[in-house]
Amino acid sequence: MYPVTLKGRAVILREFRSDDAAPSLALVGDERVTQWLSFDSRDLEAATAMIEGAVARAKTEPRNEYYLAVTLPGDELIGFARLGLDGVRAAKLGYAIRADQWGHGYATDAARTLTDFGFRELGLHRISAAIGPDNGGSIVVAERLGMKYEGRIRDHVFTNGAWRDSLLYAVLVDEWPPVAKSHQR
Repeated sequence: MYPVTLKGRAVILREFRSDDAAPSLALVGDERVTQWLSFDSRDLEAATAMIEGAVARAKTEPRNEYYLAVTLPGDELIGFARLGLDGVRAAKLGYAIRADQWGHGYATDAARTLTDFGFRELGLHRISAAIGPDNGGSIVVAERLGMKYEGRIRDHVFTNGAWRDSLLYAVLVDEWPPVAKSHQR
């Protein structure tokens, strides 16, 4: 399915474009953000390669990820959200919001919108998120989505020069709220 545009309550999720590389640096180049991600901070060259890769992967068939830009209604890039498909009607959810936009509910809105898309449009059965144990904000997002804590994955991610555990959260389709949302594709 390409292209995808999803409207949340406050944010819009859309396909990445090549011109998103420089604005994405406010996320992937900011250690306040990347300390919670599975990769270290990136420079413009690495951010450009990341965005170009996302653009190319979005057009593959079958599509194995939905890595979308999170924007405000005026198309200002403030984050990203990703569903990585596992091939067994399951996906891994990830998301990040620019540090200067934290605390406005944008991560919850983006994650809820993408999770809803995964269950309603992609027919997924399970969506999980692996979260750093010290990332209280992301744990709150997972809990707001109705995700349940399933356990700790030891030495799951190597980032910032060290191994980090992850806490595994997940929600199943039959636990997801039945209220349908309209999405545009």
